[in-house]
Amino acid sequence: LQSNSCGPGFAEENTSSEEQAMIKIAGNSYLVSPNLPDFHGCSPGWSSAFYGAECFDSEVHSYLKNLGKQKSSESQNIDAKKVELEQLLMMETKNYRKTIKFYQKLLQKERRSKGPETKSMLPKLKGQLQEMKSKVQFLELVKKYVQAKQWGVESYVLPTVIHNGKTDTMDMPPMDESSLLLYYNTEKQQCNNQNGARVLQAGTPLGLMAYLYSRNAFLEGYVQQFLYTFRYFCTQEEFLQFLLDRISSTLSSASLDPSTSLTKICNRSFYILQAWIEDCYSVDFATNTDLLGTLKEFISSKVASLNGYRERLLSLLEDASARKSGSAGQCSSVDKCEEESEEGRKTLHSLYKKLSEDVSRKNFYWKLSKGMGPIAQYQRDRLHTGSAVLPKPCCSSFTEESSVSFARADEVGPFLLIECSAQQLCWQLTLLQQEVFNKCHPVHFLNSRALGVKDKCVAVPKAVSADTVSLKVCNLFLSKCIQDQYLLQLLKNADSISTWVAAEIVTCHTTKRQVSLLSKFLLIAKCCYEQRNFATAMQILAGLENLIVRQLPAWKILPAKVAEIMEELKAVEVFLKSDSLCLMEGDRFKTLPTIPSAHVLAMHVQQLETGGFTMTNGAHKWTKLRNIAKVVSQVHAFQENPYTYAPDFKLQSYLRQRITHFKDADISALAADNCANFHQIPAEKHSRKIQDTLRRMKATFQ
Repeated sequence: LQSNSCGPGFAEENTSSEEQAMIKIAGNSYLVSPNLPDFHGCSPGWSSAFYGAECFDSEVHSYLKNLGKQKSSESQNIDAKKVELEQLLMMETKNYRKTIKFYQKLLQKERRSKGPETKSMLPKLKGQLQEMKSKVQFLELVKKYVQAKQWGVESYVLPTVIHNGKTDTMDMPPMDESSLLLYYNTEKQQCNNQNGARVLQAGTPLGLMAYLYSRNAFLEGYVQQFLYTFRYFCTQEEFLQFLLDRISSTLSSASLDPSTSLTKICNRSFYILQAWIEDCYSVDFATNTDLLGTLKEFISSKVASLNGYRERLLSLLEDASARKSGSAGQCSSVDKCEEESEEGRKTLHSLYKKLSEDVSRKNFYWKLSKGMGPIAQYQRDRLHTGSAVLPKPCCSSFTEESSVSFARADEVGPFLLIECSAQQLCWQLTLLQQEVFNKCHPVHFLNSRALGVKDKCVAVPKAVSADTVSLKVCNLFLSKCIQDQYLLQLLKNADSISTWVAAEIVTCHTTKRQVSLLSKFLLIAKCCYEQRNFATAMQILAGLENLIVRQLPAWKILPAKVAEIMEELKAVEVFLKSDSLCLMEGDRFKTLPTIPSAHVLAMHVQQLETGGFTMTNGAHKWTKLRNIAKVVSQVHAFQENPYTYAPDFKLQSYLRQRITHFKDADISALAADNCANFHQIPAEKHSRKIQDTLRRMKATFQ
């Protein structure tokens, strides 16, 4: 499973301090109040929300059970297991990094001297890299499992969780679990080896928040699913206040013994708070200054610095704010780790992509037309360097002007589109699309009806800006819940691409040029969906299906093989709309980059949102919320595997300017000014009509 933490390099950065702290406490039978080593990477990650209890399979359980047995049969406490796990992770990570550097040196040597020894070593090294990365990821999964098991309470203690956060406990009526949560029984849950396990079905808002403290909340994927969907039944302020109340009521009385309920409640509160900040800062705290101010004030005034929580949380908020604003070079361990392991991750990713790109085209569920060879037969390929650095964003969206202009796009016109190969254009459009997609969050796709998103290609009217869209009656979030509207910007960019495609075609002044552009866009779209960039492929399809474009005479003289691509694109669209999780099937999404169609994904979420969220007794349906969380979690899954194409900044600047030039264009008006867009009467037939008319007029005067 792909880890949603900062990557394999994370363990090595902090191993020395963590190992020293763990060795000091390894001989004790209890943990000191949670310290920084146990406080890293609290977010369960997308895999927890997607796989749920299946995230940690039997192999993880058996590995942790046997951990520590090699040294001594008596060394079975959790602290000894942690120490050994950290040591193993440190060694495997070091070997992994060294092997990546060695592979990069071999690549450079092979390019210079192409020796037979180097060629024979590279394939073997590829296999070793895959094995080493899998091992590091497995150890990280075991570490996350150890963290997930900590600080939870049994279900019968959950009413105590609520009771401890109340200031007026004297007037509070007694509560039992049945009044807060509703379960249903299953025959067997293999991952926990339990017979007749209970699965959460519904709960009151207070009960659903209390269930975060359940012993299996992290293991079942509940915490991550909750962080994605809690806005349907409580506001960000209510959730934050719930956590802060539990911390306030237990922080002073929490003992060093982790077996007490107060200590578990206190520590779990801090874990959940950090997981929330790590995963949802951009959609909750960055857009709500009052919420962020409340949290900072509480941390500074209420949380003591003895156990390291204050410094860690404030540092985490600072780092999250820097990442949100695009600042680089912050002195956080997470940023350092990402910076150092970036090259290694991209190199590995390019290897995986190379190994599986031949298979990827054969495994789609739609039927590709016969006789269509690889895309390379229509245009020359461009050199692709696997370790290429991703382009830095030149602007925040497609519809903004590039800061560096290499040539005026309106002067160059569509000539550069025809000159460049379809694969070149596919790569650069994919990198541009990736810039926009990487800024979105799973929460952005929730409650999209309230933003005016409907089941049609153009979701946002051109005359209405994203900032002025009013929340309507169909708002599914609580009225006081602040919602980030980045989805509208994502859909507006998609609409701009479609408009650009249509405008480029209808502004061609000759039918021959139109045929060339139609062929080029069809080939680009084919290349995009073969590379799993479904967003750009569907945007081009929408532009080609424009009513004016579909009526052009150029379609009749389009080569048959190229025209068949249009049917392929429609088949891809049907495939994407058929199942909300169709792109998550198999293991290809873990190694191959993917960009989904934002509009199609939003429609799938709207379908899941249809119907009531509450039962007759007022309890919120957790089964419904869990399914929604599973679907939107694929956003984070796809963002983990970036495209590593070599950026062409000149071509990207040209594309940005052309898209901006036509973003608000009226296709009908553009088409009316161009005679190539109309069916012409043949010249001979037209001249014959004129001659016949003149002949008749001449006869009348005789």
